[in-house]
Amino acid sequence: MTHMETLLPLIAILIAVGAFAGVLAGLLGVGGGIVLVPAFFYLFGGLGYGSDQLMQVCVATSLATIIVTSARSVMAHNRKGAVDWTILKQWAPPIAIGAVVGVLVVAQLRTQTLQIIFGVMLVLIALYMMLGKASWRLSDHLPGLGFRVWFGPLMGFISVLLGIGGGSIGTPMLTLHGVPIHRAVATSAGFGITIALPSAIAFLLTPVATAPPYSVGAVNIPAFLVVIATTTITAPWGAALAHRLDPKLLRQVFAAFLILVALNMLRKALL
Repeated sequence: MTHMETLLPLIAILIAVGAFAGVLAGLLGVGGGIVLVPAFFYLFGGLGYGSDQLMQVCVATSLATIIVTSARSVMAHNRKGAVDWTILKQWAPPIAIGAVVGVLVVAQLRTQTLQIIFGVMLVLIALYMMLGKASWRLSDHLPGLGFRVWFGPLMGFISVLLGIGGGSIGTPMLTLHGVPIHRAVATSAGFGITIALPSAIAFLLTPVATAPPYSVGAVNIPAFLVVIATTTITAPWGAALAHRLDPKLLRQVFAAFLILVALNMLRKALL
C-alpha cells in the first residue's frame, strides 16, 4: 500500500477522532490528550504501524496538538481575566524542566512500558474525575518555592509520559490549595503550553524508524494538522452542550469510559 493510500483513510478517521476529542474538551473541560493518545495508539496500530516506538509517536503527536489548543484556551480565558499570571510565571520553569526530562525518558522506553504507565495513571485520573469533589482542600493557599521545586518538575514529567497538558494534574493541584475552579482551569491551560512546547520540539528531533508516513521525528504531521483543525471547530460545540446537560453525570460516565480504555490498554500490554 502506498503512503497516499494509507494517508486518505488515516485522515478520515482522524477527523472523527479530533471532532470527538474537541467535543469532550469543551463538554467536560478535560485535555484532548486523554482521548488522543489511546485513539492514536489503536489507529496507528490498526494500520500496521505497531512497534516498540509506537507510544512515542502517540505521546509526541498529542503534545504537539496541545501547543495549539492550550494557547487558544489561555487567550480565551485571559480575555475574561481568569488567568493567574503570577502563578503561571512561578510554575513555568520547573514544569518545563520536568517536561524535557520526560522526553529523554520516553525516548528510552518501549511501547509496552509506556502502555502500562499510561493505563495506571489514566485509571487514577479517571477515579479522581469520578469521585473528586469541588469542596476538597489541602490548604487555603498555594505552598511556596519548596513545593514548586519538586512538584513542578514532577507535573511536567508525568504529563509528558502521558502525552497530556497540565489540566489533569494542575487543575486538581490548584483547587486543592484554594484556587477557585475557573482560575485553576484557566491557569492550568498555561501549564499545557509550558509542558507541550519544549517537549514537542524535542520529539521533532527524536528519530523513530517505524513511524507512520509523513512523520517528523516522533510527531505525525497529518495527525497533528487534522486534529488541531477539527478540535478548533468542535470544542465550542461541546462547551455549548455542557450548559444543557448534567456535568457531574457526564464526568462520571466519561471517567468510567476512561477506566475501560485504560484497562484494555493494560490488558494488551500485559498479556
